[in-house]
Amino acid sequence: MEMLEELLASARKAWEQAYCPYSRFPVGAALLTSDGEIFIGCNVENLSFGLTVCAERTALCSAVAAGKRQFSGMVVVTDTQEPETPCGACRQALYEFSPNLWIVTANLQGQQRVYRLCELLPAAFQAKI
Repeated sequence: MEMLEELLASARKAWEQAYCPYSRFPVGAALLTSDGEIFIGCNVENLSFGLTVCAERTALCSAVAAGKRQFSGMVVVTDTQEPETPCGACRQALYEFSPNLWIVTANLQGQQRVYRLCELLPAAFQAKI
């Protein structure tokens, strides 16, 4: 994926801004639009856990609010032994816009895994609009 190093750095910067006093599980994400812009997101927790927003959806919502609808890649950074993939809710939200999105998961030790969103969410719910 083009711009991988820039996306990794952006996701790491977002990771540093995560607000996660309850889980203590910071996540950073960087979403690449099809025209080369990067939108970042971090997880933002809330005492009412249902109001918590994941890093991936934060980045997606920022991009959509800026008028973007087509995406080519995403990097997700966690401080875990193995890189972590997006949760089911984030997978479904991203699938709405880019079923073939490349997703690179990375940890702070430099390990990386590469997926296509459609591999992570087979037989996804899809609207015909």
